[in-house]
Amino acid sequence: MSMTFLFKDLIRKITLKLDICFSPELLPLYDLRGRVAVIVDVLRATSTIVTALDQGVTEIFPVSSLDECAALGRERGCITAAERDGVAAEGFDLGNSPFGFLNPKFPVRGRALAISTTNGTQALRRSLAAEAIVCGAFLNLSAVVDFAVAQQRDVLVVCAGWKGSFCLEDSIFGGALAEQLAERGFDIASSDAALAALHLWQDAKPTWPTYLLQSAAVRRLNALEAHDDFTFCMNVDTHPEILPLWRTDRLLRG
Repeated sequence: MSMTFLFKDLIRKITLKLDICFSPELLPLYDLRGRVAVIVDVLRATSTIVTALDQGVTEIFPVSSLDECAALGRERGCITAAERDGVAAEGFDLGNSPFGFLNPKFPVRGRALAISTTNGTQALRRSLAAEAIVCGAFLNLSAVVDFAVAQQRDVLVVCAGWKGSFCLEDSIFGGALAEQLAERGFDIASSDAALAALHLWQDAKPTWPTYLLQSAAVRRLNALEAHDDFTFCMNVDTHPEILPLWRTDRLLRG
């Protein structure tokens, strides 16, 4: 038996793994090197980022602070979008609603965007040690699955959560991703977090938007009269060709 054949046989036997980090606060427990990091903030940052790219935004600068966001607006002429505690921050063009990028009175096509949110952009900035970084939402679930399979690397789902704490919607998305990647040969059984997310998703799946109505995030959105944002973000694969992909210091359409 040739060495080439043995090497190919060994490669076939390597099993790729999926793990889930339920909060950015837990990231120090994970080694991101060599992995694909999928940043998830379903309500609403990653859903908004997907929508912005779909509407023709050329590049997105996700930053941690409001000051950085404002500075990029001044220095690069970017659209600025910012939110804290679910509320649009004062002095910026937009907040963190996907509908801000669907308003014909505020055209975004051909422009760059700087964005800072309470949870999502923070999770991304804390995941820069990964080999590849993409943003995932229900809106682009298939794009994330296809990218993960093509990369042939272990995957870590980084749930943005809420101010460091666990949140239901990001974890359920992690379970939906786990289900699809398991069907493509990824090992999820070695991660209790992945198994827990999968069980959450399977429990919620028959009526999962209704299931999430009990979540803290949806209650916050309802209090802000932003229930339409929730409904929009629950759509699956309305943007299957949009993959926000990190390149050096910005997200581009992958």
